[in-house]
Amino acid sequence: MRQAFQTLIIPYKIEGKKIKYSIYFRLKQNIWQFISGGGEDAENPIQTAIREIKEETGIEINSDYLLKLDSESTIPVVNVTGKFTWGKDIFVIKEYCFGMNISDKKIKLSNEHKKMEWHTYEECMKLLKYDSNKTALWELNERLLREI
Repeated sequence: MRQAFQTLIIPYKIEGKKIKYSIYFRLKQNIWQFISGGGEDAENPIQTAIREIKEETGIEINSDYLLKLDSESTIPVVNVTGKFTWGKDIFVIKEYCFGMNISDKKIKLSNEHKKMEWHTYEECMKLLKYDSNKTALWELNERLLREI
């Protein structure tokens, strides 16, 4: 059963002093977005993120690969499932955000996406539709810039 929360995972790689982000064109919504998906059964957000990464990229990881971001948003339920999935009184659900370094991994694109591209922070900001994705990307980029 689908749980009333969403995860957003931003894959990245660092090459020298340059950070690139893996962004995906989602077929159903016709938008650019990072990896995302909702909790199933008794999953917590970290377990959901790990499963979504495997489903959407073919990459198997453990929680050590995830960087939990402070960014959390609320999303209208109709933007997630297209209807009031969790009853007429639940209007928004939480979105938990993570970064994931995949410099040493190969992506195998799922059928949820038309394509995947690597872009800079500035390029991603132009392509992304949702403010929650932009905020999470800003936070991750700032964190990574402090490390390189």
